[in-house]
Amino acid sequence: MPDQNHYHLIPLSENVEENIKRLEIELGNSDDLSIRRLRVATKNVAILHIEGIVDEQSINENVISPIIQLHKETPSFKTVNDIADKMVQIISVPSIKFILVFSELLDSILAGNTVILIDDSSKAITLGTKKIQSRSITEPTTQTVIKGPKDSFTENLSTNISLVRSRIQNAKLRLKSTKVGSVTKTDVGIMYIEGIADHNIVMEAMSRINKIKIDSILEANYIEEAIRDNRRTLFPLMQSSERPDVVAANLLEGKIAIIIQGTPFVLILPVILIQFFQSPEDYYENNVFSSFLRLIRIGSFLLNMYASAIYLALITHHQGLIPTTLMVTLMAQRERVPFPAIIELLLMELAFEVLREAGVRMPRAIGPAVSIVGALILGQAAVEAGFVSAAIVIIVATSAINSFTLPNTNIVNTARGLRFLLIFCSAFIGFYGILLLTLCILVHLCSLRSFGVPYVAPFAPFRMGAQKDSLIRFPITSLNMNHTKVQKETKTK
Repeated sequence: MPDQNHYHLIPLSENVEENIKRLEIELGNSDDLSIRRLRVATKNVAILHIEGIVDEQSINENVISPIIQLHKETPSFKTVNDIADKMVQIISVPSIKFILVFSELLDSILAGNTVILIDDSSKAITLGTKKIQSRSITEPTTQTVIKGPKDSFTENLSTNISLVRSRIQNAKLRLKSTKVGSVTKTDVGIMYIEGIADHNIVMEAMSRINKIKIDSILEANYIEEAIRDNRRTLFPLMQSSERPDVVAANLLEGKIAIIIQGTPFVLILPVILIQFFQSPEDYYENNVFSSFLRLIRIGSFLLNMYASAIYLALITHHQGLIPTTLMVTLMAQRERVPFPAIIELLLMELAFEVLREAGVRMPRAIGPAVSIVGALILGQAAVEAGFVSAAIVIIVATSAINSFTLPNTNIVNTARGLRFLLIFCSAFIGFYGILLLTLCILVHLCSLRSFGVPYVAPFAPFRMGAQKDSLIRFPITSLNMNHTKVQKETKTK
Protein backbone atom coordinates (compact mmCIF):
# COMPACT_ATOMS: atom_id res chain seq x y z
CA MET A 1 0.00 0.00 0.00
CA PRO A 2 1.41 3.43 -0.87
CA ASP A 3 2.38 5.65 2.02
CA GLN A 4 -0.03 8.53 2.63
CA ASN A 5 2.88 10.96 2.46
CA HIS A 6 3.28 9.85 -1.16
CA TYR A 7 0.03 11.66 -1.95
CA HIS A 8 0.74 14.70 0.21
CA LEU A 9 1.30 17.15 -2.63
CA ILE A 10 -0.26 15.20 -5.51
CA PRO A 11 -3.11 17.25 -7.01
CA LEU A 12 -6.44 15.61 -7.73
CA SER A 13 -6.86 14.16 -11.17
CA GLU A 14 -9.51 15.54 -13.49
CA ASN A 15 -10.59 11.94 -14.07
CA VAL A 16 -13.07 10.77 -11.43
CA GLU A 17 -12.27 7.07 -11.83
CA GLU A 18 -8.55 7.70 -11.39
CA ASN A 19 -9.18 9.46 -8.07
CA ILE A 20 -11.47 6.63 -6.95
CA LYS A 21 -8.83 4.05 -7.89
CA ARG A 22 -6.20 5.89 -5.82
CA LEU A 23 -8.55 6.04 -2.86
CA GLU A 24 -9.40 2.33 -3.06
CA ILE A 25 -5.70 1.44 -3.16
CA GLU A 26 -4.97 3.65 -0.14
CA LEU A 27 -7.88 2.14 1.84
CA GLY A 28 -7.05 -1.41 0.80
CA ASN A 29 -10.36 -1.84 -1.07
CA SER A 30 -12.22 -1.48 2.21
CA ASP A 31 -15.79 -2.77 2.06
CA ASP A 32 -17.22 0.17 3.98
CA LEU A 33 -16.19 2.70 1.33
CA SER A 34 -19.43 3.82 -0.32
CA ILE A 35 -19.26 5.07 -3.91
CA ARG A 36 -22.38 6.52 -5.53
CA ARG A 37 -22.07 7.44 -9.21
CA LEU A 38 -24.43 10.02 -10.71
CA ARG A 39 -24.58 12.23 -13.76
CA VAL A 40 -25.16 15.95 -13.86
CA ALA A 41 -25.64 17.55 -17.27
CA THR A 42 -22.87 15.88 -19.32
CA LYS A 43 -20.47 15.16 -16.45
CA ASN A 44 -19.95 12.06 -14.33
CA VAL A 45 -20.17 12.70 -10.59
CA ALA A 46 -19.08 10.41 -7.72
CA ILE A 47 -20.19 10.75 -4.11
CA LEU A 48 -17.80 9.07 -1.65
CA HIS A 49 -17.98 8.38 2.07
CA ILE A 50 -17.21 5.68 4.64
CA GLU A 51 -20.28 3.98 6.05
CA GLY A 52 -20.95 4.10 9.77
CA ILE A 53 -19.28 7.42 10.55
CA VAL A 54 -21.52 9.63 8.41
CA ASP A 55 -25.10 10.80 8.69
CA GLU A 56 -26.72 8.66 6.00
CA GLN A 57 -30.06 10.44 6.25
CA SER A 58 -28.43 13.84 5.77
CA ILE A 59 -26.52 12.56 2.73
CA ASN A 60 -29.66 11.16 1.11
CA GLU A 61 -31.83 14.20 1.80
CA ASN A 62 -29.37 17.09 1.55
CA VAL A 63 -26.79 15.82 -0.95
CA ILE A 64 -28.00 13.06 -3.26
CA SER A 65 -31.60 14.27 -3.71
CA PRO A 66 -30.63 17.85 -4.68
CA ILE A 67 -28.02 16.54 -7.15
CA ILE A 68 -30.56 14.18 -8.77
CA GLN A 69 -33.03 17.06 -8.99
CA LEU A 70 -30.32 19.22 -10.55
CA HIS A 71 -29.75 16.59 -13.25
CA LYS A 72 -33.47 16.42 -14.00
CA GLU A 73 -33.65 20.16 -14.50
CA THR A 74 -30.68 19.94 -16.93
CA PRO A 75 -29.71 23.61 -16.77
CA SER A 76 -27.08 24.86 -19.18
CA PHE A 77 -23.57 25.00 -17.72
CA LYS A 78 -20.77 26.69 -19.59
CA THR A 79 -17.94 25.15 -17.55
CA VAL A 80 -17.42 22.38 -15.03
CA ASN A 81 -16.84 25.06 -12.38
CA ASP A 82 -20.43 26.21 -12.94
CA ILE A 83 -21.61 22.72 -11.99
CA ALA A 84 -19.54 22.74 -8.81
CA ASP A 85 -20.74 26.21 -7.86
CA LYS A 86 -24.37 25.22 -8.44
CA MET A 87 -23.93 22.12 -6.26
CA VAL A 88 -22.54 24.21 -3.43
CA GLN A 89 -25.65 26.40 -3.64
CA ILE A 90 -28.21 23.58 -3.53
CA ILE A 91 -26.53 21.29 -0.99
CA SER A 92 -27.43 22.07 2.63
CA VAL A 93 -24.94 20.62 5.12
CA PRO A 94 -23.09 22.24 8.06
CA SER A 95 -19.83 22.87 6.21
CA ILE A 96 -18.74 22.86 2.56
CA LYS A 97 -15.29 23.53 1.14
CA PHE A 98 -13.15 22.76 -1.88
CA ILE A 99 -10.02 20.58 -1.74
CA LEU A 100 -7.26 20.35 -4.34
CA VAL A 101 -4.83 17.60 -3.27
CA PHE A 102 -5.34 13.89 -2.70
CA SER A 103 -4.12 13.90 0.92
CA GLU A 104 -6.92 16.32 1.83
CA LEU A 105 -9.44 14.05 0.13
CA LEU A 106 -8.16 11.05 2.09
CA ASP A 107 -8.19 12.90 5.41
CA SER A 108 -11.67 14.23 4.74
CA ILE A 109 -13.04 10.77 3.97
CA LEU A 110 -11.47 9.26 7.10
CA ALA A 111 -12.83 12.11 9.24
CA GLY A 112 -16.42 11.18 8.32
CA ASN A 113 -17.03 13.75 5.62
CA THR A 114 -18.54 13.17 2.20
CA VAL A 115 -16.58 14.05 -0.94
CA ILE A 116 -18.00 14.88 -4.36
CA LEU A 117 -15.81 14.35 -7.43
CA ILE A 118 -16.71 15.82 -10.84
CA ASP A 119 -15.23 14.81 -14.18
CA ASP A 120 -12.87 17.31 -15.80
CA SER A 121 -12.45 19.14 -12.49
CA SER A 122 -9.22 19.07 -10.47
CA LYS A 123 -10.99 20.10 -7.28
CA ALA A 124 -13.40 18.17 -5.09
CA ILE A 125 -16.16 19.27 -2.76
CA THR A 126 -16.02 18.04 0.85
CA LEU A 127 -19.21 18.11 2.91
CA GLY A 128 -19.54 18.03 6.70
CA THR A 129 -21.64 14.90 7.24
CA LYS A 130 -19.72 13.45 10.19
CA LYS A 131 -21.79 11.51 12.71
CA ILE A 132 -20.15 9.56 15.54
CA GLN A 133 -22.30 7.25 17.63
CA SER A 134 -22.16 8.14 21.32
CA ARG A 135 -24.13 7.50 24.46
CA SER A 136 -26.56 10.02 25.87
CA ILE A 137 -25.71 12.45 28.65
CA THR A 138 -25.97 10.69 32.02
CA GLU A 139 -25.10 11.35 35.67
CA PRO A 140 -21.41 11.37 36.63
CA THR A 141 -20.09 8.04 37.88
CA THR A 142 -16.83 9.12 39.57
CA GLN A 143 -17.69 12.59 40.92
CA THR A 144 -21.16 12.26 42.37
CA VAL A 145 -22.83 15.00 44.40
CA ILE A 146 -26.07 15.23 46.33
CA LYS A 147 -26.80 18.82 45.37
CA GLY A 148 -25.70 20.18 42.01
CA PRO A 149 -25.90 19.50 38.26
CA LYS A 150 -26.40 15.87 37.27
CA ASP A 151 -25.05 15.93 33.71
CA SER A 152 -21.63 14.63 32.69
CA PHE A 153 -19.38 14.58 29.65
CA THR A 154 -19.68 11.88 27.01
CA GLU A 155 -17.19 10.44 24.51
CA ASN A 156 -18.30 12.94 21.84
CA LEU A 157 -16.12 16.03 21.49
CA SER A 158 -18.89 18.26 20.08
CA THR A 159 -21.28 17.32 22.88
CA ASN A 160 -18.66 18.08 25.53
CA ILE A 161 -17.88 21.47 24.01
CA SER A 162 -21.58 22.33 23.93
CA LEU A 163 -21.94 21.40 27.64
CA VAL A 164 -19.21 23.91 28.51
CA ARG A 165 -20.49 26.64 26.19
CA SER A 166 -24.01 26.33 27.61
CA ARG A 167 -22.55 27.34 31.00
CA ILE A 168 -20.19 30.07 29.79
CA GLN A 169 -22.06 32.08 27.18
CA ASN A 170 -19.29 34.57 26.64
CA ALA A 171 -17.60 35.71 23.46
CA LYS A 172 -14.19 35.44 25.16
CA LEU A 173 -14.46 31.64 25.48
CA ARG A 174 -11.97 30.30 22.95
CA LEU A 175 -11.60 26.86 21.36
CA LYS A 176 -8.47 25.76 19.51
CA SER A 177 -8.66 22.41 17.73
CA THR A 178 -5.90 20.06 16.64
CA LYS A 179 -5.34 16.39 15.84
CA VAL A 180 -3.00 14.18 17.86
CA GLY A 181 -1.82 10.68 17.02
CA SER A 182 -0.18 9.77 13.74
CA VAL A 183 -2.50 6.78 13.29
CA THR A 184 -5.72 7.64 15.14
CA LYS A 185 -5.64 11.40 14.39
CA THR A 186 -7.76 12.06 17.46
CA ASP A 187 -9.52 15.41 17.66
CA VAL A 188 -8.39 17.48 20.65
CA GLY A 189 -9.90 20.78 21.74
CA ILE A 190 -8.18 23.34 23.97
CA MET A 191 -10.62 25.69 25.71
CA TYR A 192 -9.83 28.83 27.70
CA ILE A 193 -11.23 32.28 28.34
CA GLU A 194 -9.23 35.03 26.71
CA GLY A 195 -8.28 37.76 29.15
CA ILE A 196 -8.66 35.44 32.14
CA ALA A 197 -6.31 32.58 31.25
CA ASP A 198 -2.59 33.35 31.28
CA HIS A 199 -1.50 33.70 27.65
CA ASN A 200 1.90 32.13 28.29
CA ILE A 201 0.33 29.02 29.81
CA VAL A 202 -2.07 28.72 26.87
CA MET A 203 0.78 28.92 24.37
CA GLU A 204 2.87 26.45 26.38
CA ALA A 205 -0.01 23.94 26.56
CA MET A 206 -0.68 24.18 22.82
CA SER A 207 3.02 23.85 22.05
CA ARG A 208 3.38 20.70 24.16
CA ILE A 209 0.30 19.11 22.60
CA ASN A 210 1.50 19.85 19.07
CA LYS A 211 4.87 18.25 19.87
CA ILE A 212 3.35 14.92 20.95
CA LYS A 213 4.75 12.12 18.81
CA ILE A 214 2.59 9.05 19.39
CA ASP A 215 0.60 6.66 17.23
CA SER A 216 -2.68 6.79 19.13
CA ILE A 217 -4.65 8.82 21.66
CA LEU A 218 -7.36 6.68 23.22
CA GLU A 219 -7.84 8.37 26.60
CA ALA A 220 -6.98 11.59 28.40
CA ASN A 221 -4.07 10.00 30.25
CA TYR A 222 -2.17 9.60 26.96
CA ILE A 223 -1.95 13.38 26.68
CA GLU A 224 -1.50 13.91 30.41
CA GLU A 225 1.64 11.75 30.51
CA ALA A 226 3.04 13.41 27.40
CA ILE A 227 2.73 17.06 28.50
CA ARG A 228 3.04 16.99 32.31
CA ASP A 229 5.97 18.84 33.88
CA ASN A 230 7.35 15.98 35.95
CA ARG A 231 6.85 12.36 34.89
CA ARG A 232 8.58 10.92 37.96
CA THR A 233 6.11 11.96 40.61
CA LEU A 234 3.18 10.15 42.18
CA PHE A 235 1.23 13.39 42.53
CA PRO A 236 -1.19 14.35 39.74
CA LEU A 237 -0.09 17.51 37.94
CA MET A 238 -3.34 17.78 35.99
CA GLN A 239 -6.91 17.21 37.05
CA SER A 240 -9.36 15.07 35.10
CA SER A 241 -13.07 15.64 35.50
CA GLU A 242 -16.24 14.32 33.90
CA ARG A 243 -18.35 17.19 35.27
CA PRO A 244 -19.06 20.19 33.00
CA ASP A 245 -19.68 22.46 36.00
CA VAL A 246 -16.20 21.69 37.38
CA VAL A 247 -14.59 22.47 34.02
CA ALA A 248 -16.59 25.69 33.67
CA ALA A 249 -15.60 26.82 37.18
CA ASN A 250 -11.93 26.18 36.46
CA LEU A 251 -12.12 28.05 33.16
CA LEU A 252 -13.54 31.04 35.03
CA GLU A 253 -10.52 30.88 37.36
CA GLY A 254 -8.17 31.23 34.40
CA LYS A 255 -7.36 27.60 33.78
CA ILE A 256 -7.31 25.59 30.56
CA ALA A 257 -9.44 22.59 29.60
CA ILE A 258 -8.29 19.92 27.17
CA ILE A 259 -11.17 17.95 25.65
CA ILE A 260 -10.34 14.73 23.82
CA GLN A 261 -12.54 12.84 21.39
CA GLY A 262 -13.39 9.37 22.69
CA THR A 263 -13.18 9.96 26.44
CA PRO A 264 -15.63 11.52 28.93
CA PHE A 265 -12.81 12.93 31.05
CA VAL A 266 -11.55 16.48 30.44
CA LEU A 267 -8.08 17.56 31.56
CA ILE A 268 -7.72 20.76 33.58
CA LEU A 269 -4.43 22.64 33.93
CA PRO A 270 -2.58 24.10 35.72
CA VAL A 271 -3.53 22.62 39.10
CA ILE A 272 -2.50 22.97 42.73
CA LEU A 273 -2.55 20.29 45.41
CA ILE A 274 -5.38 21.74 47.51
CA GLN A 275 -7.92 21.59 44.67
CA PHE A 276 -7.85 17.77 44.72
CA PHE A 277 -9.56 17.97 48.12
CA GLN A 278 -12.27 20.31 46.87
CA SER A 279 -15.59 18.91 45.74
CA PRO A 280 -17.98 20.83 43.44
CA GLU A 281 -20.57 20.41 46.18
CA ASP A 282 -18.45 22.67 48.42
CA TYR A 283 -19.85 25.62 46.51
CA TYR A 284 -23.45 24.36 46.47
CA GLU A 285 -23.78 24.02 50.26
CA ASN A 286 -23.37 26.29 53.28
CA ASN A 287 -19.75 27.41 53.60
CA VAL A 288 -19.44 26.27 57.24
CA PHE A 289 -20.56 22.75 56.42
CA SER A 290 -18.44 22.72 53.25
CA SER A 291 -15.35 23.83 55.18
CA PHE A 292 -15.90 21.08 57.73
CA LEU A 293 -16.14 18.44 55.01
CA ARG A 294 -13.04 19.80 53.29
CA LEU A 295 -11.04 19.44 56.50
CA ILE A 296 -12.46 15.92 56.86
CA ARG A 297 -11.13 15.04 53.39
CA ILE A 298 -7.67 16.39 54.15
CA GLY A 299 -7.59 14.48 57.43
CA SER A 300 -8.79 11.33 55.66
CA PHE A 301 -5.98 11.68 53.12
CA LEU A 302 -3.40 11.88 55.91
CA LEU A 303 -4.94 8.96 57.80
CA ASN A 304 -5.03 6.90 54.62
CA MET A 305 -1.30 7.52 54.20
CA TYR A 306 -0.09 7.31 57.80
CA ALA A 307 -2.44 5.05 59.80
CA SER A 308 -0.79 1.75 58.86
CA ALA A 309 2.75 3.13 59.13
CA ILE A 310 2.14 4.68 62.57
CA TYR A 311 0.61 1.46 63.91
CA LEU A 312 3.57 -0.55 62.59
CA ALA A 313 6.08 1.88 64.13
CA LEU A 314 4.35 1.74 67.51
CA ILE A 315 3.99 -2.03 67.65
CA THR A 316 7.51 -2.72 66.33
CA HIS A 317 9.86 0.03 67.53
CA HIS A 318 8.11 2.31 70.01
CA GLN A 319 6.09 0.11 72.34
CA GLY A 320 6.84 2.52 75.19
CA LEU A 321 4.54 5.12 73.58
CA ILE A 322 1.54 2.79 73.83
CA PRO A 323 -0.50 2.88 77.07
CA THR A 324 0.12 -0.28 79.12
CA THR A 325 -3.47 -1.51 79.04
CA LEU A 326 -3.66 -1.13 75.27
CA MET A 327 -0.26 -2.71 74.83
CA VAL A 328 -1.33 -5.80 76.79
CA THR A 329 -4.44 -6.10 74.60
CA LEU A 330 -2.44 -5.77 71.37
CA MET A 331 0.17 -8.27 72.45
CA ALA A 332 -2.53 -10.74 73.46
CA GLN A 333 -4.03 -10.45 69.98
CA ARG A 334 -0.66 -11.00 68.31
CA GLU A 335 0.24 -13.99 70.49
CA ARG A 336 -1.31 -16.46 68.01
CA VAL A 337 -0.08 -14.66 64.86
CA PRO A 338 2.86 -16.54 63.28
CA PHE A 339 4.09 -13.61 61.13
CA PRO A 340 6.07 -10.47 61.94
CA ALA A 341 4.02 -7.28 62.10
CA ILE A 342 5.30 -6.02 58.72
CA ILE A 343 4.28 -9.26 56.95
CA GLU A 344 0.93 -9.27 58.73
CA LEU A 345 0.23 -5.67 57.67
CA LEU A 346 1.35 -6.16 54.06
CA LEU A 347 -0.82 -9.28 53.73
CA MET A 348 -3.91 -7.35 54.81
CA GLU A 349 -3.08 -4.31 52.68
CA LEU A 350 -2.54 -6.44 49.58
CA ALA A 351 -5.67 -8.47 50.32
CA PHE A 352 -7.70 -5.28 50.44
CA GLU A 353 -6.17 -4.03 47.18
CA VAL A 354 -7.20 -7.33 45.56
CA LEU A 355 -10.74 -6.92 46.91
CA ARG A 356 -10.89 -3.34 45.66
CA GLU A 357 -9.79 -4.39 42.18
CA ALA A 358 -12.21 -7.33 42.16
CA GLY A 359 -15.08 -5.04 43.10
CA VAL A 360 -14.25 -2.72 40.21
CA ARG A 361 -13.85 -5.47 37.59
CA MET A 362 -16.85 -7.56 38.57
CA PRO A 363 -20.24 -6.87 36.93
CA ARG A 364 -21.86 -3.83 38.50
CA ALA A 365 -24.74 -5.83 39.99
CA ILE A 366 -22.48 -8.06 42.11
CA GLY A 367 -19.33 -5.94 42.45
CA PRO A 368 -20.29 -4.27 45.77
CA ALA A 369 -21.45 -7.60 47.17
CA VAL A 370 -18.08 -9.17 46.40
CA SER A 371 -16.24 -6.36 48.20
CA ILE A 372 -18.47 -6.44 51.28
CA VAL A 373 -18.58 -10.22 51.59
CA GLY A 374 -14.84 -10.51 50.96
CA ALA A 375 -13.94 -7.85 53.52
CA LEU A 376 -16.27 -9.14 56.25
CA ILE A 377 -15.94 -12.90 55.84
CA LEU A 378 -12.27 -13.08 54.93
CA GLY A 379 -11.29 -10.55 57.60
CA GLN A 380 -13.19 -12.33 60.33
CA ALA A 381 -11.95 -15.75 59.21
CA ALA A 382 -8.35 -14.52 59.10
CA VAL A 383 -8.60 -13.22 62.66
CA GLU A 384 -10.23 -16.39 63.98
CA ALA A 385 -7.65 -18.57 62.22
CA GLY A 386 -4.82 -16.61 63.81
CA PHE A 387 -3.28 -15.35 60.55
CA VAL A 388 -3.71 -11.69 61.51
CA SER A 389 -4.70 -9.74 64.60
CA ALA A 390 -7.96 -7.84 64.96
CA ALA A 391 -6.09 -4.55 65.32
CA ILE A 392 -4.55 -4.96 61.87
CA VAL A 393 -7.99 -5.48 60.32
CA ILE A 394 -9.24 -2.30 62.03
CA ILE A 395 -6.24 -0.26 60.83
CA VAL A 396 -6.49 -1.46 57.21
CA ALA A 397 -10.27 -0.96 57.16
CA THR A 398 -9.86 2.56 58.55
CA SER A 399 -7.36 3.42 55.80
CA ALA A 400 -9.71 2.03 53.16
CA ILE A 401 -12.76 3.93 54.41
CA ASN A 402 -10.78 7.17 54.51
CA SER A 403 -9.83 6.77 50.84
CA PHE A 404 -13.52 6.79 49.86
CA THR A 405 -14.00 10.34 51.17
CA LEU A 406 -11.62 11.84 48.60
CA PRO A 407 -13.42 13.38 45.60
CA ASN A 408 -10.67 12.75 43.04
CA THR A 409 -9.38 9.29 42.13
CA ASN A 410 -5.95 10.63 41.15
CA ILE A 411 -5.14 11.76 44.68
CA VAL A 412 -6.48 8.44 46.05
CA ASN A 413 -3.92 6.57 43.94
CA THR A 414 -1.21 8.90 45.24
CA ALA A 415 -2.15 8.10 48.84
CA ARG A 416 -2.13 4.38 48.07
CA GLY A 417 1.39 4.53 46.67
CA LEU A 418 2.80 6.67 49.46
CA ARG A 419 1.17 4.45 52.09
CA PHE A 420 3.30 1.48 51.05
CA LEU A 421 6.47 3.59 51.04
CA LEU A 422 5.68 4.81 54.56
CA ILE A 423 5.04 1.25 55.73
CA PHE A 424 8.48 0.10 54.55
CA CYS A 425 10.22 3.09 56.15
CA SER A 426 8.30 2.53 59.38
CA ALA A 427 9.24 -1.16 59.46
CA PHE A 428 12.96 -0.36 59.41
CA ILE A 429 13.42 2.66 61.70
CA GLY A 430 9.97 3.46 63.04
CA PHE A 431 8.95 7.09 63.52
CA TYR A 432 12.34 8.27 62.30
CA GLY A 433 11.66 6.64 58.93
CA ILE A 434 8.19 8.17 58.77
CA LEU A 435 9.58 11.61 59.60
CA LEU A 436 12.40 11.29 57.05
CA LEU A 437 10.07 10.24 54.24
CA THR A 438 7.59 12.98 55.21
CA LEU A 439 10.33 15.61 54.88
CA CYS A 440 11.27 14.18 51.48
CA ILE A 441 7.63 14.36 50.38
CA LEU A 442 7.35 17.99 51.52
CA VAL A 443 10.54 18.97 49.69
CA HIS A 444 9.32 17.14 46.60
CA LEU A 445 5.95 18.91 46.75
CA CYS A 446 7.64 22.31 47.00
CA SER A 447 9.70 21.51 43.91
CA LEU A 448 6.73 20.55 41.75
CA ARG A 449 5.24 22.88 39.14
CA SER A 450 2.13 22.52 37.05
CA PHE A 451 2.82 24.55 33.90
CA GLY A 452 4.88 26.95 35.96
CA VAL A 453 2.41 27.28 38.84
CA PRO A 454 3.78 26.22 42.29
CA TYR A 455 2.05 22.98 43.25
CA VAL A 456 1.60 23.84 46.94
CA ALA A 457 0.28 27.35 46.34
CA PRO A 458 -1.17 29.29 48.10
CA PHE A 459 0.81 27.94 51.09
CA ALA A 460 4.27 28.08 49.51
CA PRO A 461 4.60 30.77 48.38
CA PHE A 462 2.10 32.02 50.95
CA ARG A 463 -0.72 34.26 49.73
CA MET A 464 -3.11 35.55 52.34
CA GLY A 465 -5.96 36.37 49.96
CA ALA A 466 -6.12 32.86 48.55
CA GLN A 467 -6.53 31.28 52.02
CA LYS A 468 -10.24 32.07 51.80
CA ASP A 469 -10.69 29.10 49.47
CA SER A 470 -7.97 26.68 50.55
CA LEU A 471 -8.31 24.71 53.81
CA ILE A 472 -11.70 26.29 54.47
CA ARG A 473 -14.20 28.08 52.25
CA PHE A 474 -15.38 31.57 53.05
CA PRO A 475 -18.80 32.75 51.83
CA ILE A 476 -18.90 33.09 48.05
CA THR A 477 -19.58 36.81 48.33
CA SER A 478 -16.27 37.32 50.12
CA LEU A 479 -14.16 35.13 47.84
CA ASN A 480 -11.75 36.86 45.52
CA MET A 481 -13.12 35.01 42.50
CA ASN A 482 -11.69 37.42 39.96
CA HIS A 483 -9.97 36.93 36.63
CA THR A 484 -6.38 36.89 37.83
CA LYS A 485 -6.19 33.81 40.05
CA VAL A 486 -3.88 31.74 37.87
CA GLN A 487 -1.95 34.80 36.70
CA LYS A 488 -1.14 35.68 40.34
CA GLU A 489 0.06 32.13 40.93
CA THR A 490 2.34 32.19 37.90
CA LYS A 491 3.98 35.41 39.07
CA THR A 492 5.19 33.63 42.19
CA LYS A 493 7.12 30.90 40.36
